Amino acid sequence: MDRPAAVIVLAAGSGTRMKSKTLYRVLAVLLVLIAVTLVATHLGDVRPSGIDGPWQVIIGVIAGVAIGVVAALMGVAGGELLIPTIVLLYAVDIKVAGSLSLAVSLPTMLVAFARYSRDQSFAVLAANRSFLIAMAVGSVVGTVVGGLLLGIVPSIVLVPLLAGLLLLSAGKVWQHQ
Repeated sequence: MDRPAAVIVLAAGSGTRMKSKTLYRVLAVLLVLIAVTLVATHLGDVRPSGIDGPWQVIIGVIAGVAIGVVAALMGVAGGELLIPTIVLLYAVDIKVAGSLSLAVSLPTMLVAFARYSRDQSFAVLAANRSFLIAMAVGSVVGTVVGGLLLGIVPSIVLVPLLAGLLLLSAGKVWQHQ
């Protein structure tokens, strides 16, 4: 296993052993920071890094490892971290960054899936099979609809909606018992 994947596996293991309340609070703060960063990068006056060449690659790898660790702790693919990072580091439009984050997230999800499946964290899936199937079908339909709307809905509308959703999620996660 390569080094970044090993770091992600270790982070996933730490996340499963962390005290629940601490993990929820950390995740809530991360969601708020992501929302603020997203708004600042798209609606504020924050400019892309301007870093190119080998440094852009090195910083991209470091950012990828950090995002992989956080994504493993959160049990997500990391798109909420990847999109602002791609926009800031590579000066890419939010819609293109969203598509790129899907491609980058796939290996992250596979490693996290392998790690979490080893410690029985997925036992809850069998108990909630109908919910899982409904959410999976809804996600596929939502992806198709979102793809169709990609050229229609402007970034100026998407950014506040995503930031609001992240803030709502942060509030729910913070209150989680």
